[in-house]
Parts: sequence; structure tokens; C-alpha cells
Amino acid sequence: MPFCVQCGNQVSDQDRFCGRCGSNQPGAATAGSGVAAAAADFPNIDARTASILCYVPLMGWVASIVVLASQRYRDDTMTRFHAFQGLYLFVAWLLVDWVVGPMTRYPGMQMGTSVGSLLKIAIMGAWIWMLLKVSQRENFKLPLVGEWAEKSVAEQR
Repeated sequence: MPFCVQCGNQVSDQDRFCGRCGSNQPGAATAGSGVAAAAADFPNIDARTASILCYVPLMGWVASIVVLASQRYRDDTMTRFHAFQGLYLFVAWLLVDWVVGPMTRYPGMQMGTSVGSLLKIAIMGAWIWMLLKVSQRENFKLPLVGEWAEKSVAEQR
């Protein structure tokens, strides 16, 4: 069992910091964290599955960011396109939820009948549509967000 490099307190092999003095332990096993660690786990996932994960409603943005940060998909334009398109769909969802929805609600109006609710249904439908298209190995570009995704992929070339 090793000892702290600063105070000599006994520490385990996995300790990154000493429990007594808090100093950093140089020989500690460091596990990756954040997007880089998640991207390191992506080598076992093929491009089609990664593209599908980018369209999971309300959670696909995580996979989109991991795909865009991953070195594996750096040159795969279709997977990056789907990552950008899935990310932009999520941004559209946030804009509808935080901006359009509250602006279009009227006092006394039923909750599910606002313009924001209709737009959310449309975005949810786009996510499901893209899940089906990508799972069938078909490339489909959505209006507006698809154009933005193409531009984003082209800018990185």
C-alpha cells in the first residue's frame, strides 16, 4: 500500500488525493471523465448505431455531442451530419419550450392546445421519423435543420 507523497499518510492505489492533507497523488489511477471518456467508449459502436442514438427524443443531444467530440467519427460526414441534425432538433425543442411556448399561451387556454405544444409534437415526430429513416439506412435531410447540419459538416472540412 503506497503512502502520500506530501505527508506520508497511507493511501490506496486508487486514491487520487490524500485523505489527510489533500495533495495530489502522482501514481493514482486516473479515469477519464466528461465527453472525452464517453467518446473513448464509442469504438465499439458502429456509425449507424451512433447516428440512431443522435435522434433519441430528449436525450439524443448527449450522443450527438459524444459523436462530434469523438476522434473515430472525425472523417465520417454522414454520422457527423446526423449528430448535428439531432443536436439542432434538440435546440429547436428548447427554443419552443422556453420561448415560443410561454409566448403563445393564453390565460384560460387548455394546456395541450397552444402553438408551442403543436410545435413540440412536430419536433417529436421529426425525431421519430429520423429514427426510422436512419435505422433503415436511408439518408434524409430535414428542412432547415438539415441545411444547418450540412453547413456545419462542410465548415469542419
